[in-house]
Amino acid sequence: MSSNYVEVVGGRGEYTSIPFRYVWPAELDLMAQLAGLRLRDRWEGWAKEPLTSESTRHVSVWEKHP
Repeated sequence: MSSNYVEVVGGRGEYTSIPFRYVWPAELDLMAQLAGLRLRDRWEGWAKEPLTSESTRHVSVWEKHP
């Protein structure tokens, strides 16, 4: 997938494309673990709603090991 942006400045358009891929929370947890972090919290949204099997988004917070 990619995000595509066109910025018009002074009558000229500049196009930027940023590639990305979907990452499952488990993949993020593994990457964080490999970087020396651990999962502190995970919610469905910024209001700290509980994460459920029906959730379509998440907010995860990792911290450095003491």
